[in-house]
Order: sequence, then structure tokens, then C-alpha cells
Amino acid sequence: MASFRNPILPGFYPDPSLCRVGEDYYLVNSSFEYFPGVPIFHSRDLVHWRQIGHCLTRPSQLPLQNARSSQGIWAPTIRYHDGLFYMITTNVAGGGHFYVTTRDPAGEWSQPVWLEGSCWDPSLFFDDDGRAYFTYFELPDRIMQSEIDLREGRLLAPARLIWNGAGYKSPEGPHLYKINGLYYLLAAEGGTEYGHLISMARGSSPWGPFESCPYNPILSHRSLENPIQATGHGELFQAHDGSWWMVFLGIRPVGYPPAYHLGRETFLAPVRWMEDGWPRVGLNGRVYLQMEADLLPSQPFEMEAARDDFTSSRMRPCWNHLRNPVIGDYSLSECPGWLRLRGSATRLDEAGSPTFVGRRQQHFDCRAAALLDFTPEQEGDEAGLVAWMNERHHYEVAILRQNGVRQVILRRRIGSLQMIVASRPAPEGPVELSVDADQDWYSFAFARPGGEATELGGGEVRYLSVEAGGMFTGVYLAMYAQGEGRPCSAPADFDWFNYTYRE
Repeated sequence: MASFRNPILPGFYPDPSLCRVGEDYYLVNSSFEYFPGVPIFHSRDLVHWRQIGHCLTRPSQLPLQNARSSQGIWAPTIRYHDGLFYMITTNVAGGGHFYVTTRDPAGEWSQPVWLEGSCWDPSLFFDDDGRAYFTYFELPDRIMQSEIDLREGRLLAPARLIWNGAGYKSPEGPHLYKINGLYYLLAAEGGTEYGHLISMARGSSPWGPFESCPYNPILSHRSLENPIQATGHGELFQAHDGSWWMVFLGIRPVGYPPAYHLGRETFLAPVRWMEDGWPRVGLNGRVYLQMEADLLPSQPFEMEAARDDFTSSRMRPCWNHLRNPVIGDYSLSECPGWLRLRGSATRLDEAGSPTFVGRRQQHFDCRAAALLDFTPEQEGDEAGLVAWMNERHHYEVAILRQNGVRQVILRRRIGSLQMIVASRPAPEGPVELSVDADQDWYSFAFARPGGEATELGGGEVRYLSVEAGGMFTGVYLAMYAQGEGRPCSAPADFDWFNYTYRE
């Protein structure tokens, strides 16, 4: 028996869904207001994962102009049937349920096929007789289902209520499976907060009636002293060696009172079946940071380089924009070997699409740094690095033209409070900006290339947590540029971005 570390996808990767094709595993997560949408990962051993792209890469697939923070794409499900991959999800900012398809999960996915139905968390199930079922959550406590024709993209009958859950709050994230001749229905109940849990029911038909598992909840960390909390929204699956597993979301709060800022992360647990035909997850419904299990043979991927030198013609899959980006504000070709950002009039404090390129903070103890060449010509023009939860909670270290002087500043935005808390004259030429993080504190600094760093100050991690001002997302570390009521007249050029971490 070997061991593995949880989470298998650290950082803001919530609502995992997984499908297997032979000995290959594909996993997707919610992406909310970020673009491209629905990151997709590949693995051959369930422990090591590599991002191979996104399912939603075009604005026509993912209109986010009206998405408020933590709106957008919720709870995708990925399935594979007859040579075709399906990803079904909900755009809660507009449009509702839809699915896209592809034969190559690392390539382009189709245009959306929109479906009827309210609320969110849609799933697909393909039965042995060729019928397909569309299942989703509807307020207040209803799991609804309809048979669906996926070739024509239409429901074959109005949706029917099939289960109200096991008696907990909000039976979300339903998934239907057929195992040993019975239909098992998985749901995430208790709300996606600290009372989150996973329950299960089964019946002899995809329509039920469904009998609740006597062990419900089959996964829950409620009221436990465990570094993993809010476990829920899972996917049950069988590996190619016959073993059973579950991926699910959880959080790792820190401090007191506890708060979490990395977002809801993806965890893994082994599953065993009892003699009465019900599953048990992990160790009697509990999961830990270090888990022992009979693992598949290890097949790790080559580690992605910590430094992105922007020498490729395309951005790495880890990068995201806020909502639908203005493509002309970003370039990898105008200044080869540099990422050029053109600051728009949209600022970080607005629920729009500022010039922003970010990646998830995935570790408590980490460092992000970038080399920026920027000479602001207009008053209020700025560019730099931001530790970002949303437009009301962020810290940034930046080069800013203020009172006619080029300065390096540290600004903190906490709810309605905003202030530049430190400023220094900016050195001539390119400047290295950095943010160092631990479980409690962000520290911001600047330096000449290769020179000694000057620390500007910092800010509490707690004020970028979900408890302080977020909803469903986690912290991003991003490069940005912005003007003061008008676009910047000069571009901001980033030579490299470096992300390193300490376990």
C-alpha cells in the first residue's frame, strides 16, 4: 500500500467531475467569471494531473459580460460516450444550462447547445439501453431529471422530480450511475460551506423511487478537527484496475476564527463497497491530507517550469482573464519574449474586464515575481502585480505615475476601504515586483533586476478570504495594467513571471 497527498489539485479548483476513457482520466472544474472557462486536466494515475486546456475558449461559448463575481460557470460534468466527450454546465450569468462536445478533449470544443431547466449543477447519464438522462438541482431541495436527445439537443419530456435529498440542505451536484444493476444517485448537501457533505441513494430505475443510504452522509467533516473542511460535491468512479474512487471539493481554512483564501480545492479518496451494496468513502467517511491506498502505477508528468518567459506564441493553460478579455490589450508578438499589456480605462475596482492575466495561488507559502518595464506617461496610469480575490478585495504592488512622478506603490483594497499605504521613487528602467505569501501575511517588494529588494509592506491574508469578502472563488496572483478614466498611453511589458512555493 502506498500513500498520496491531498489535495490533488491545490488552489481554486472546485466542483470536480471526472470521466475515464480506457486508462486515461479527464477532470474538469468550475471557473465562474474567469476566461477561458472550465479547465480540463488529464491523468493516468489519479494522483498526478496536467492541465491540457479549457473546454470554453471562445466568447461565443462563454459570454461573461454580465457576470458578477462568483457568477459565470458553475459545476460542470464531463462524460464520454460512443467516441464523444460531453461537458455540461450552467452559465448563471445568462443562458442557463448547456453542453459542448469534442472528440479531442485537449482541442476545440463545439458551440453550446442550450437546454431548458432552472437552477444549476447539470449532469448526464448514459444507460445501457442507449437512453440519456439530464439531471440537475432546482431550488429549494429538488433533484430534477428528464430524458434527453443529445443528437438534437432537446429534452424528450418535461423534467420530473426524482429525489429531495437525504434531509439536509440543498441536494446539489447530482450524478446518476448504474452499478451492479442498480441506479445510484449521488448528491452534495448541506450547502457549499462548512456543513457540506455527500449523500447517496439508490433505486431499481433511473426514475427511482430512491432509498437513502443508511450511512448518509457517506462523506462529511462537519464539526471535526480536521485541516480539510467543507467536503462535498463529489464524483464516484471506477478505475481501470477495478478499484473505486471519489474526487470531491474541500477547503483548508487557517487561523482563528478559521478562514480560507485558496478556494475550494480538489481532493481524492479511495472507496470500498460494503456487503449491503453501499459505498464507504475514505476512512469511514473521513479524508486526510496524507492518504494510504492501493494506487495505480505512478505516471507523473514533467513539471511545468516555475518561470514563464513568454517566448511561446500562446499563453500557458494556467493563465486566465477576468470575464471576456479585450484581445487587443494583450500581445505576445509586439515585443517578442515579453508579454505586453495595454491598460484600459476599466480598473480592478470595477466588475468588468480590466487588463488582467492571472494564475491561481495554489500554496499557502509561495512567491510570485515579475519583471516589468513600464514608463507611465499619463497621471494615474499604472501596471503591476495584484493578489486578487475580487474587485472589492485585493492588494497590488505597482508602478504608478502620481503627481507627475514615477513611483512604486502598495495599495490595499478591503471592502469599501482603499488606500495607498506605501510609495517609493521608482528606479530607472525595468523593475522586479514580488509578493511573498505565508498562511497569515502577504509581503510586497520591488528591486532593480538582480538587486536587493526594498519591502513596501503587506496585508493580512484573512482580508482576501471567502469569509471576509469572497463567495466561491480563490486568490489569483496576476499581472495587470490600468488607466485613470482612460486607457494607458504606454504599454506595460512583462519579461517573465515566476511562481515558486514551499511545501
